[in-house]
Amino acid sequence: MIGIVADDVTGAGDIGIMYAKAGYAAHVYSFAGEDAEYPRADEADVIVLDTHSRFDAPKEAYRKVQAATSWLRNRGCKRYIKKTCSVFRGNIGAECDAMLDALGETFAVVVLGFPKNGRTTVNGIHYVRGIKLEESEFRRDPVHPMTRSDLSGILRGQTGRPVAELHRDIVDRGPEAIRRAIAEKKAECAYLIVDVVDQRSLEAIAEAVEDEKVLCGSSALSEEIALRMRRSGVPCRAEPPAVPAGDGGGLLIVAGSLMPQTAAQVDTMRSAGAPVLELDTRKLLDPGLRVSVLGELADIIVRHNRAGRHVVVHSANHPGQVEETKRLGSEQGLSNTDVSRLVSDSLAEITAKVLEATGQSRAIIAGGDTSAAVCRRLGVQGMRIMGEIEPGLPSCLTFGEKPLLLALKSGSFGKPDFFPKAIDHLTNL
Repeated sequence: MIGIVADDVTGAGDIGIMYAKAGYAAHVYSFAGEDAEYPRADEADVIVLDTHSRFDAPKEAYRKVQAATSWLRNRGCKRYIKKTCSVFRGNIGAECDAMLDALGETFAVVVLGFPKNGRTTVNGIHYVRGIKLEESEFRRDPVHPMTRSDLSGILRGQTGRPVAELHRDIVDRGPEAIRRAIAEKKAECAYLIVDVVDQRSLEAIAEAVEDEKVLCGSSALSEEIALRMRRSGVPCRAEPPAVPAGDGGGLLIVAGSLMPQTAAQVDTMRSAGAPVLELDTRKLLDPGLRVSVLGELADIIVRHNRAGRHVVVHSANHPGQVEETKRLGSEQGLSNTDVSRLVSDSLAEITAKVLEATGQSRAIIAGGDTSAAVCRRLGVQGMRIMGEIEPGLPSCLTFGEKPLLLALKSGSFGKPDFFPKAIDHLTNL
């Protein structure tokens, strides 16, 4: 069994699909402590625990990941992956340290590149679709602004353990050269960041790290690891479960991400004539207005869904409104993280109202924090990864009396036409 710890639910699904599409049963659970119950965990080939720790203080993130890793170790996992954001947002150092400490290990290979989603690492510098990380849209992330591109520098700023790099001149020589370099580097570092320039880099790295117990980074390397598992005959535990039939009504699409990729996806739906509703986030700071605004939006969506129309509801994403929302929150003593969570919780409340009123069992959620809030509000204890819509973007079937088929999308992933693809996927799976 492979044990994975992710810091948000969309990242958990992102890495889970890499194993699911190779035929393995990949289950995602919101980590609730070592004594909690995780339904159907015995049926999984791959368990992904979401600690929802990206916005936590480093010490709290460390505590969660250490406990989650210990739980996986006690389940008998043989290989471990600390799934990180593909651009190193969050408590990277604290969480990787926690996994090593929980396992009593001293070394991990770190692979962040995800070429299929435009992330590459060249000579230790990370790029997003050919643009240095510090010059990309992630520089303006409202909670974790990325102001540098050297991955070693980012990681060293969060850990006291030594960090080294393995550049493309070695990676291009193939698996044996990479394996020898890793063996040599172990004497001088705890974390070895490896360049990725294309999918062939990942193929070579996957073969070279077959005997490494701990890996850290994005989900992309797991795609090649899973393929190697299948080729070597590693069996699957269980057949995919049956998917409940849909009710035939329209689907709700909830977009809480401020990333330009999600904005483009919303625009695609608008251009196609779908109803697109905006949640004025400034009104959420007024308790009296908040209740009425959420109720009115939910009522409008329900009417459209019952008429068979797919509806998008998104948080205000105009820079001026975003900044004004932050300012109003600050006046009430709220941090940017607090404001972000208020918005996500509000979108989750709308989602719950709509699904309850329509009986719909399918929905599409864009944004990691929004996806987590929706899962909490709906009481989702766990889910099985089902199918891939686009690279790193899966559908998930929740466990429970009334299973839900959800597409939980990272805000910065996906092509402009992702939402129509997701609608078709969820309708016909």
